[in-house]
Amino acid sequence: MLREENIWGIFVPVVTPFSTDESLDVTSYDRYITNLLAHDIQGLIINGTTGEAPTVSWEEVRELIQRTKVVMARKGKSIPLVVGTGTNDTSSTVNRTELAREIGADAALVVVPYYSRPSQEGIFEHFRRAAQTGLPVISYEVPSRTGVHLSANTAAAILALDGVVGMKDSSGGTELFTALKRLGVSKPILCGEDANFLAMLSQGAAGGILASANLRTELFLETYRQFRDGKTIQAANSFKSLAPLIDLLFRDSNPAPLKWLLSHQGTLASDALRPPLMPISRELGQQLIKELGSFGISDGD
Repeated sequence: MLREENIWGIFVPVVTPFSTDESLDVTSYDRYITNLLAHDIQGLIINGTTGEAPTVSWEEVRELIQRTKVVMARKGKSIPLVVGTGTNDTSSTVNRTELAREIGADAALVVVPYYSRPSQEGIFEHFRRAAQTGLPVISYEVPSRTGVHLSANTAAAILALDGVVGMKDSSGGTELFTALKRLGVSKPILCGEDANFLAMLSQGAAGGILASANLRTELFLETYRQFRDGKTIQAANSFKSLAPLIDLLFRDSNPAPLKWLLSHQGTLASDALRPPLMPISRELGQQLIKELGSFGISDGD
C-alpha cells in the first residue's frame, strides 16, 4: 500500500497501447513498461487520463496491472502502482477502488466527479466513501475536465481523511496549492500540470504526475533531483529545455501526441486511440518530426 512518505518525485501516467483494430496491444505494452522501468521513476499510474480510462474495460485494467507486475519482477524492481478508479458515480467509484485493491494496486487515483457538477459537500462525500475502501486514495483535481472547481477548504477536508494519502493538482496554476499550504495541509501534493512542474516544486510540491515524462524521462528526473538538491539554476535550465516538448505534447488532446511520438520511435507498434479520440493532424506530426532531434528523441524511421 502506498504511504504518504513514498509520494515524491516522478510518477509516470502510462498510455494504453492499442492495435490498429483497437484491441489491447500487450506486446507493445510490455516493451513500453520495460523501457520506463529502466529509469528511477517513483511510480506508475495505470488507467488515468493518459491511459484513456473511459474507453478501457476493467478486465483490460486487470491485465495491465498483472503484466506490469510481471515486468517489474523480471526487472527486479518494485515501485507503486496507482490505478485510476474515479468516475462521476460514487457507487461505481467505490466498487472500482475495491476491485483495484483486490488485484494488487498500491493506491487509487480518484478524480473529482465530472459532468454532474456536484456541490462541494457532494464532492467531499464522494471521496469520504472512496477512502473507506481500505485502498489509499490520491485525490485528483482537474477542473478543465470535470467542469467544477474544488475549493481550498473542501480540498483540505478531503486531504484530512484518513484514507487519503495525497493529491494530484491539475488545477491549472499554483493558487490552490498555496491556499492549501496556508491552511496547514501537510500531505504530499503532486503537480499534474506538466508546464507548472517547476513552479509547483518551488512552492513545495512533492513531485509530479507528468504525462510528458514518458519522453525524456531522465531529464524530468534530473530536473527534480537538481531542485531537491538546491541546484535551482540547473533545475530551471533543465526544465527550460523540456518546455517545447511539453508544449507540443498538449497541442492536441492527451495522449494523442504522446502516442504518436512513442510509435514513431518504435516503442509502440501503433499510435491507435479509441474513439472519440483521434490521431493527431498531419500538421502537428510534421512539427513533431521537425523537433525530434532537439528533444533528443530518436526517429524510428
